[in-house]
Amino acid sequence: VPFTQGLHYPCFPSPEDSITQGSLHPRTPLPIHFSANACLLPVCQLAGAAVTTVEGVGSTKTRLHPVQERLAKTHGSQCGNQAAPSMEQIREALGGNLCRCTGYRPIIDSCRTFTQESQCCQGNGGVGCCMNAEETPGAEPSTPRLFPTEDLLPLDPTQDLIFPPELMPQQTRWFRGERVAWVSPVSLEELVLLKSTHPQAPLVLGNTALGPEMKFRGAVHPLLISPSRVAPLFEVTHAPQGVWVGAGLSLTQVQMVLEARVEALPQEKTELYRALLHQLRALAGQQIRNVASLGGNIVSALPNSDLNPVLAAGAAAGGSREVPLDQDFFRGFRTTLLGAADVLVAVFVPETRPGEFVRAFRQAPRKENALATVTTGMRVVLGPGAVVRDVQLYYGGVGPCTLRAARTGQALLGRPWGEAMLQEAYSVLLEEVVLPPGAVGGKVGFRRSLTLSLLFKFYLEVQQALALMGVQSTTPEGVPERELSAIRPLPCCIQPGQQGFQEVSGSQSEQDAVGRPVMHRSAPAQATGEAVYVDDTPPPQGELFLALVTSTRPHASILGVDVSAALRLPGVLDVVTHADIPGHKARSFMGYEEELLADKEVSCVGQLVCGVLADSRDRARRGAAAVRVRYQDLPDPVFTVGDAVQRESFFLPRRRIERGDVCKGLETADHVHSGELRLGGQEHFYMEPQSVLVVPVGEETEFHVYVSSQAPTITQEAVAETLGVPSNRVTCHVKRLGGAFGGKVTKTSILAAITAVAAWKTGRAVRCVLERGEDMLITGARHPVLGRYQVGFMEDGRITAADLQYYANAGNTVDESPLVVEKMVLHMDNAYNIPNLRGRAVACRTNLPSNTAFRGFGVPQAAAVVESMITDVALCLARPAHQIREVNMYRGLSVTHYGMRFDPENLWRCWEEVKGRVGLGPRLEALRSFNQDHRWRKRGAALIPIKYGVAFSEAFLNQAAALVHVYKDGSVLVSHGGAEMGQGIHTKMQQVVSRELGVPSSQVYVSETSTASVPNSCPSAASYGTDANGMAVRDACQKLYKRLEPIRTKNPKGSWDSWTRAAFLEKISLSATGFFRGPDCYMDWEKMEGQPYSYFTYGACYSEVELDCLTGDYRTLRTDIVVDVGQSINPSIDIGQVEGAFLQGLGLYTLEQLSFSPGGLLYSRGPSQYKIPAVCDVPLSFNVHLLPDSNNPHAIYSSKGIGEPVLFLGSSVFYAIKDAVSAARAESGLGGAFPLDSPATPERACLACATPFSQRVPVSEPGSFTPWALYI
Repeated sequence: VPFTQGLHYPCFPSPEDSITQGSLHPRTPLPIHFSANACLLPVCQLAGAAVTTVEGVGSTKTRLHPVQERLAKTHGSQCGNQAAPSMEQIREALGGNLCRCTGYRPIIDSCRTFTQESQCCQGNGGVGCCMNAEETPGAEPSTPRLFPTEDLLPLDPTQDLIFPPELMPQQTRWFRGERVAWVSPVSLEELVLLKSTHPQAPLVLGNTALGPEMKFRGAVHPLLISPSRVAPLFEVTHAPQGVWVGAGLSLTQVQMVLEARVEALPQEKTELYRALLHQLRALAGQQIRNVASLGGNIVSALPNSDLNPVLAAGAAAGGSREVPLDQDFFRGFRTTLLGAADVLVAVFVPETRPGEFVRAFRQAPRKENALATVTTGMRVVLGPGAVVRDVQLYYGGVGPCTLRAARTGQALLGRPWGEAMLQEAYSVLLEEVVLPPGAVGGKVGFRRSLTLSLLFKFYLEVQQALALMGVQSTTPEGVPERELSAIRPLPCCIQPGQQGFQEVSGSQSEQDAVGRPVMHRSAPAQATGEAVYVDDTPPPQGELFLALVTSTRPHASILGVDVSAALRLPGVLDVVTHADIPGHKARSFMGYEEELLADKEVSCVGQLVCGVLADSRDRARRGAAAVRVRYQDLPDPVFTVGDAVQRESFFLPRRRIERGDVCKGLETADHVHSGELRLGGQEHFYMEPQSVLVVPVGEETEFHVYVSSQAPTITQEAVAETLGVPSNRVTCHVKRLGGAFGGKVTKTSILAAITAVAAWKTGRAVRCVLERGEDMLITGARHPVLGRYQVGFMEDGRITAADLQYYANAGNTVDESPLVVEKMVLHMDNAYNIPNLRGRAVACRTNLPSNTAFRGFGVPQAAAVVESMITDVALCLARPAHQIREVNMYRGLSVTHYGMRFDPENLWRCWEEVKGRVGLGPRLEALRSFNQDHRWRKRGAALIPIKYGVAFSEAFLNQAAALVHVYKDGSVLVSHGGAEMGQGIHTKMQQVVSRELGVPSSQVYVSETSTASVPNSCPSAASYGTDANGMAVRDACQKLYKRLEPIRTKNPKGSWDSWTRAAFLEKISLSATGFFRGPDCYMDWEKMEGQPYSYFTYGACYSEVELDCLTGDYRTLRTDIVVDVGQSINPSIDIGQVEGAFLQGLGLYTLEQLSFSPGGLLYSRGPSQYKIPAVCDVPLSFNVHLLPDSNNPHAIYSSKGIGEPVLFLGSSVFYAIKDAVSAARAESGLGGAFPLDSPATPERACLACATPFSQRVPVSEPGSFTPWALYI
C-alpha cells in the first residue's frame, strides 16, 4: 500500500505485520472484524472488505488511540475491541506477534492497563503490593513507577469500527494480473463449475499454505479461486450426533463453534471437541487462525498437521459425498483422496459416547506459533472392566502424512486398560513407527521417543478420567500423585513483574530529565506506524530495484553466468556483475579480502554473484531467479568446526592468554575433569531487514545513501572506495534502524557498495531491501563455538587451574572473527578468579556464510563455556552450583588474567541482592521438595554472574563528535555519531542536552545521523554509544552555555528563548561542535596483558524453570536480575535494554537453532523454521532492578553501558534447564556431569533426561548415515 508506513515486510510469513479486516459474513448481513497478517492476505481477498491499518487508528498529527498511547508511555516500543479483556485473552492476542527488542514485558504491561487486573498496584507500573503494607512492617518503601497511569487516555468501547455500507453488495469478482487471474464466486454451484472447468486451479482462503508455496518455491497458478463468499462453506449445522462445520470457516470461528458445544453439552459428549480445542489454542498465532480455514488445514494434508490426527481418531467425516477422514483419506505427502475437481464443503465432527475418550497432544520447538514436531490424536472406547473395545492412534510428524498406528491399536483390543497392556504397546509401536536416521525433518530419536511418551500421557489421561468417574480399572486407586505430573499443564500465567530503580534527588530540577524514566522519543511515531525507515522513503523518479543472485554451491568454480533470460523479462533493465565495479572490487578486513561480487569462485551457498535491476521489486526478483550460473564443484567443502580443526582451516591470528602454572595447578588438584560445550549460532533477526537506497545527485559523482546501518562512516568509506570517489562525494543518512544487534556494520557496507555500483552504472536511484530469507542466507549470524576445557579443583570446590580452548566457526570470510575470538579469551574468566588459567581461541574458516558481530561479540559464548565448567564441577562434587560460583568469584581489589585491576564490590552487591530478593535458601529447598513429589516434571534453578568489559579495545574507536545548533526560537537540533536502533541513544542525548543547557527535552530534536553533519563517526557498538556520544554532545553544549554567559549575566531573570534571541542579536554563534577523546584502551598480545576496557558492568541473574521430562517443554517460572548500570540516565530505557537482552540471550541458549543441509544450504531461513522468543517465553515472574548507589567515574553522569552485558544472563535459563535435567537423570540412577549443548531445545533436554522412553529408542552410529541437517 503506497505511503502506508505502518505496514512493513520484515519476513514471510510475518508474525509482526497485522491489519484489521472488516468483512461481511457470507451467511449474515453482519460485519465481522479480525486481525490478519498483511504479508499473507492476498489483496484480491480484500475486495469488498474494510481494511484498517495502524494509520487508521490514531496519529501523532491528530490524537493517539489509547492503545497506541499506552504502548508508547509504558515503554513498549523500542525499535519498532473489548472494554475489559482478561490477561489470558491479551496473552493469546499477543501470541502471534514477535519482538526482538523489548523482551515483551512493557508490551504486556501496556495491554495489562486495559484489564481488571490493572487495578492492583502491581499491575500499573508499581512495585510491591498495597495489601502487604500492614503485614510487612519495615518492608522496603515503594519504588518509583516506570510510567504514570493517571493521565492515560480512557478506552471508549462504544467507538466501534463501522462497516462501510457501500461495500455490502455481493457479486462475482474477477481480477487479472500479469501472470495470474483471480475469481471470487458467490454460489456453490458457480464454485463447482469453476473447479470442474479448471481442476488444477487451487482454492484460496487463508493463503497460509499456498502463499509460501508461490513465494518461495516459485509455483505459478494461472487461476486462483477464492470461495470466501460461498455461503454453504460457512454454515454450521447441528445434528443429533454432532455438528457439521463449514469447511470455509476460519480456525478461530471453528474454535468458537466448539467452545459453544462444550459449554452446552455434557462432558462425556465433548471429548473430541475438547481435544480439537486443545490443538487449536496452540496452532499458529491468532492472526493466522483468523484466516486459515478448516478445509484448507485438512486438504493441505501437512505431515505434521495439528488437526488431522484428531479428526481422524475422532471419526470425523466430510462433504456432501461423505468421506471418512481416516488413514485412507491421507494418501501421502500433501495428498488426499479428493479429486482435482472436488470441493470440501463441510466436516462432520461427532459427539462422543460414554466410555469414549479422546485426547490430543503436540510438541513444538516453541510453545506457541510454531509448527509441531509431533502431533497425536488418540481415541479409545472402553467397555465393562475398562476393557478396550476400540482404539484409534494417529500421529503427525512421523511420516509423509498423518499415520495410523493400526498394529499398535490392534494389540490393545480386548485388553484391560493397564500398565501391562502399555508395555506391549510400546514394543509394537517402536516396530510400527519407524523413521530412518536421515529422515526429512531430522530429530529422529526425539520424534520416536515422543511417539512412546505421548502414548503414555494418553494412558494416564484416561486412567485419571476413569478414577474421577469412579470406574475401577487395573489400578483401583487411580493414577499415583507422583505420576500425575506427566499430564498436568505447565504454568502459563504471566504475573506483573517488578522494575526497580533509584529515583532522582528531590533537589533535581524538574526540567532536568537525566535519571528520569523518559519515554522513548520515537515511541508515539512507532506506535502509530508513522516512524520512517529506509524502505518507507518515497521512491525517487526513475527508481530501480536491485535483486541479488546468490551462489547455490558451497565451494565451486564459476564457469559462466547467463543473464540473457533475465534481460528478456518485462521490466528488467540491467545486470550488475563483478566487472561493473569501477573501484575496489573487494572489502579488506583484518588483512583478508572479501569480494563484493564473486568473480571466478564461490566459497559458500549464499555468496553474492550478481544483481538484477528492474522497475519493480517483483520484476527484479523474477529476473534474479532467471539468471543461470554454471559451476564446477571443488572438492571437500568444510562446514563444521571439527572438519576445520582436522584440516587446519583457520583465519589468523590465533589468540592466547595464560596466567600462572596451569600444569602444576592440575597436578595439585583433588579432581580433574574434562568436558566440552557446543554453542550454536544465532540469527540477528532484526525486525527491519537490510535496506539501502542510493540516489545519485548533482553532476560530480555525488551520492546520497539512505541506509539501515550501525556504522554510517564505514558504509560511506565502502561506497566511496567501490566507486573510486573521495568520501566527500558520499553522504550516508541514518534515520533509525529497526534493530541491528551488531549485524548492520560490515554486511550493510557491502550491500550498500553493490547498490551504489548499480546507481552509478544506471545513473538512477536504486533500492535494495532484502527479504527475510535472503537476509538470513547472506548476512551471517553469531559465531557457533566449540569450547573445550580441562579443570582441576579441590574437594571444597575451589578451582586450582583451568585450560580452555575455543573454536569459532567464522564462515567463508574473515569479517570481524579474529576480534570476536580475542574477546573470548579476554572474558574466559567471566567473574571467577582462577589462579592458573590458560585460554586459546581461533576462528575456523569454513564454507558457510561468513559470520559477523552480534550483541556480546564473543562474550556469550566464552562465558557460557566457563559456566559449563563450573556446573560440571558442582555435579562432580554433588554440591549446589551457586556455592561453587561463590567460592571462585573475585573478591576485594582484583586483577584479571590479562592484568587489568578492578574492584568487584558491585558484582557481589548484585549477587547478594538477587539472593535476597528470591530468598535463595528456602526457594531451593522448595525446588528439591517439588522434584521429590513429581516423577515426570522437574524444576531447576541457576544463579549466574556477569562481569562485562565496556569500550573498544582498539583505542582509536573510543572517540565521538557532535554538532549542536540552537535556533533563535530556542529550539535545539542535535547531530551526533550514534545510530538510533531502538536502544534509545537519541532519547538519552536529548536528556544530556536538557541538563547541560537547562531546557526541556521537548525543545531538543535529533533528526538523523549523517556523515555530512558528523564525520568520521565510530560504529554504535560495544555498549559504548551513549558513553562516547553523550560526552561529545555534552562538550558541545557546555561550549554553547559558556558563550551565553554574558547574555545571562545581563538578563538573569530571562528565559532560554529570550537569551537565544539576544545572542543572535549580539552576533554570538549558536552552533558548536563537541568532541570526546575516549580512553586509550589496549591489549598487548605478545605480553598477554593490557587494559582493553574502560570499566566493567556487573550483574547477576536467578532463573527457575519447570521441565516436562517427557517432551522437553519447559516454562521459565521466575527470573530476577540485578544490574549495575551506575547512575542510569534513563531507567525505563535501561530496564528495557536489560529485558530485551535477557530474552535474546534466552533465545540463544534455549531456542534459536540454525540448521544447514549436508550441502551447506541454510534451512532455517524464516520465522517458520527459525524460532525467536515469543510472549510465551517470557518468564512468568520477570523482575529487574538497577543497583542503587553505584558510581562510575569513567562515563557520562556516572552511568554505564548496558546494551550487551545482560544478554549472557539468559544462560541462567539454560543452566536451570540443565539443573532440572540432572534431577530427571537421578530418577534413572544417573549422576555426575553430563553433556548438554546449547541451545537446550526440547529435543536436547528431553533426550538428556534419559527417560525410559528415550532409552528404548535405538541410536544410529554417527557416520553410518547422512543426516538430514547439520546443526552448526
